[in-house]
Amino acid sequence: MATHDIKVEGLGDKRIEDVDVGEKVPSTDNEIEATAGAVEIDEKEGRKILAKVDYRLVPVLALLYLVAFIDRSNIGNARVAGLTTDLNMHGLQYNTAVTLFFVPYTLLEIPSNIVLKMMRPSRWIAILMFSWGLVMTLMCLISNYSGLLAARWFLGVAESGFFPAATFLLTLWYRRYEVQRRMAVFYVAASLSGAFSGLLAYAIQMLDGRSGMGGWQWIFLIEGLVPVGLAIVIWKILPDSPETASFLTQAERDFIVKRLADETGSGSGKVTNQDKMDRKFVIAGLSDWKIWAAVVIFWGNTVGVYGFTATVPTVINGLGYSAANAQLLTIPIYVFASILTIIFAWWSDHAKTRSPFIIAGYIIASVGFIAQLAIPHPKYPGLTYGFLFPVAGGLYCPFIILVSWIANSLAPSSKRAVGMALLISVGNMGGIMGSNIYLDREKPKYTTGFAVSLAMCLLAIIMTVVVRTAYQRENKKRTALLQEHGEDVIRARYSDQEMLELGDKSPFFKYTL
Repeated sequence: MATHDIKVEGLGDKRIEDVDVGEKVPSTDNEIEATAGAVEIDEKEGRKILAKVDYRLVPVLALLYLVAFIDRSNIGNARVAGLTTDLNMHGLQYNTAVTLFFVPYTLLEIPSNIVLKMMRPSRWIAILMFSWGLVMTLMCLISNYSGLLAARWFLGVAESGFFPAATFLLTLWYRRYEVQRRMAVFYVAASLSGAFSGLLAYAIQMLDGRSGMGGWQWIFLIEGLVPVGLAIVIWKILPDSPETASFLTQAERDFIVKRLADETGSGSGKVTNQDKMDRKFVIAGLSDWKIWAAVVIFWGNTVGVYGFTATVPTVINGLGYSAANAQLLTIPIYVFASILTIIFAWWSDHAKTRSPFIIAGYIIASVGFIAQLAIPHPKYPGLTYGFLFPVAGGLYCPFIILVSWIANSLAPSSKRAVGMALLISVGNMGGIMGSNIYLDREKPKYTTGFAVSLAMCLLAIIMTVVVRTAYQRENKKRTALLQEHGEDVIRARYSDQEMLELGDKSPFFKYTL
């Protein structure tokens, strides 16, 4: 029996003995997929099963995220509808109100995903929805600036867990080059929320003066009742996991579970979504430097997006358009961003790569920001308005690619839950910066806001290259390790459970580039 000393990242030195192994493990993604369906499910039936999952899961999450994003960003529409005037706000008070949302929102996302792993996702998401809907509904009663600050704080508390929970839930159902296009359909609701929010605000503010309430109060009331109503039924509709999906047969559930277990990127080894939350996975998710590097990439999105969505109606209003028309003119911008997001997601899954599309998105956004800085406002309103399109499109499309990229690169699922929550929570702190760089005294030019957003896009491009290089080097090391010692030698040293717990530190795990 030959022995070897090898070193696997995260494991230290291990003594390996050669053993005889029988059946050959599939070596490509296609072979794995064929294996998953060979016993009971053929390829055609497999596509039908995934379609059943798509119809049951993706539209529901998309609807919920649409509602969530409208509720967190409708303060921009309320501002145009008279919020700041009625509450006698001035200076940076509006920026402070927008910012305050992100403090509890960012601090509570990791604890929320830990809770998610310990209870049914459908029930936890329903609790979150009811809570933020109640807060939003009650915001119609605020009568002073202090009340607005308190409401924004509690809205951040209630909404904090939804996005990391929803994106993590999608990773429990789809393989690495399937999940992003579904995430894109889900996330595009954020882009469309800008369009819907503008359209709804345009219609709702017509109620201004009814029952003694201002237009902004009607916006908060009506848009807050929607998630309250949805929370009552969503816990019965939203599926929790493939293992417990009542809308699938046992054979269909087994098919989904097996094909996910085989998804390591190398064609060998196993991963699991059935691990229990453990301290070591929490530590692993919090200490991976590549997640922290990805946070900087995330900031390229959040700094621009949150400042942009809260400000764009005012930007358009400052170009000479009426308040009502400013609300309507936001719609085409967000529709364009939605289309670009879908195109990039499908293309990225098809190409089986992530980082080039992240870079491309930020380049598009950078072009838009440079144009906004160069155009003398409000001298050319049509041109200024036109270059808001690449700003929105370029900011929105890299985000879901980044979330998918990091999700693809984290295993087992407990580490993924913590790591994704870390990425999203600290990444969303960019919203704090974004909410304070679009200064009221600079409208409609917003030089500081556009300049800082441009700088963050350029920094995100640099950090994308850094993370890609790190993943690429690790993949090469693991390929060399397997070639030197052989799959069978390495596999024989560990029990099945030990190999599953290695997750993305397994020598069989390959990172997506």
